[in-house]
Amino acid sequence: MGYLKWIEIEDSAPDWNLRQLKSCSANEGILFCAVVKSNAYGHGAREITSLLPSADWFAVNSLDEGLELRHYGITRPILLLGHVLMERLSEAVEADLRLTVYNIETLENLEKILQRAAICRIHVKIETGTGRQGILPENVPAFLRRAAGIPGIEIEGLSTHFANIEDTLNHEFAENQLGIFKEVLETVRTSGVSPAIIHTACTAATILFPETHFNMLRTGIGLYGLWPSRETFLSAQSNGIPVPELRPVLSWKTRIVQIKEFPAGSYIGYGCTYRTSRKTMLGVLPVGYADGYDRKCGNSAHVLVRGRRAPVLGRVCMNLVMVDLTDIPEASLEDTAVLLGKDGNEIITAEMMAEWVGTINYEIVTRISPFMPRVTVKRGSESVH
Repeated sequence: MGYLKWIEIEDSAPDWNLRQLKSCSANEGILFCAVVKSNAYGHGAREITSLLPSADWFAVNSLDEGLELRHYGITRPILLLGHVLMERLSEAVEADLRLTVYNIETLENLEKILQRAAICRIHVKIETGTGRQGILPENVPAFLRRAAGIPGIEIEGLSTHFANIEDTLNHEFAENQLGIFKEVLETVRTSGVSPAIIHTACTAATILFPETHFNMLRTGIGLYGLWPSRETFLSAQSNGIPVPELRPVLSWKTRIVQIKEFPAGSYIGYGCTYRTSRKTMLGVLPVGYADGYDRKCGNSAHVLVRGRRAPVLGRVCMNLVMVDLTDIPEASLEDTAVLLGKDGNEIITAEMMAEWVGTINYEIVTRISPFMPRVTVKRGSESVH
C-alpha cells in the first residue's frame, strides 16, 4: 500500500447496504438520502459518495461539507442538516444546497438574499421531543406563513428526528414523536402548504417502522454496514421483521515499525501502567489517539497480526501503540496490523472497540482522522500482510 496507516473501503459495500435498507420500505418510488456528514461517518466523504450510485440525495451537517461535495462534482440534491451562518447563506443558495431551517432569522436573511437570486429550497424541521434543532409544533403555522410569503423560497421538505428509537426495546416515545409529527403535517397541509418531500426515517426507523418512511429515507449508520444498536437488531428479530444483511464498509490498518524483546518485569509505556510478566516480544505501531485510536484502548484492546490477536500493552500514545507479539513469533517488521476489521478467521468490530472504551460504534468510526489515506478495495481483496 505504501502507507504506514490507512483505511480500506470495500467498493461494493456502501451501495449494497443502501439497497438493503431501501428494500425495507414498500413505498413505491421512495427516495433514499444517504447521510454522509462528518466525513461520511469517518469513512471518507469523497470515497463513499463515489460508491453510491443508487443514492438519490446526500445529506451533510455543514455548509463546508456541502460545498466540498459540489467541488467533487456531485450534482444530486444535497441537504444541509445543520445551521448555516447568516453571513454565509448566500454561498448555500449559490451552490443550490437545500437548507434545514428552524430559525426565523434565517428566513429574514434569505428574503434579502433572494432579491438577487432565483430560488432557495428549504426543509422545515419540527421539534417533536429530541430537544435539539427544530420548530415547536405550536410555532409551525406562523413560521410557514412567513416562509411562504418570501418570493424565491420553496418549502420543499418537512422533517423530524427521533430521540429514543435505537437504544431501547420500548418504542413508545418514538411512536409519540411520530404522532406529533403527523399532527403537524396535517396542519401544514390544511394550511395550503404541501412540501414535496417528507422524511423522518433514520436507520433504526427504516428497519423497524414502515409508518415513518413517508417518501424519503434519511439514513446514516446502516449505510456503513453498522447497526444503530443491539436493541435495533433484537427488535427486528423478535418482531419478525426482515433483517437486512449489512456489510461493514471500513477496515483500519497500520504496520509494525519496530520489534524488540523485553525481559520479564519491564515497564511499557507512559505512566508504567503495564509490567511484563514474561519475556515479551513487543511490536510498535505508528498510530495513536491523534489518529482517533482511543486512549482507553490501552491495556484493554487488541489488534490482529497474521490472523491472531496481539494485546495492546501500556497507554496509547499520541502517535504510537505497543502490542504483545510474543505468541506470534513469525511477525515481521512492516507486517500489517489490523486495528478494525478482519484478518483470517479473526475480526475486530466497531462494536467491540466501543465496548472496550465505553462508547458507541458511531464514535469509533467517526473519530478516525480525516488525514489518513482512504483506499478503495474490491470485495474479498483486502490487503493483510
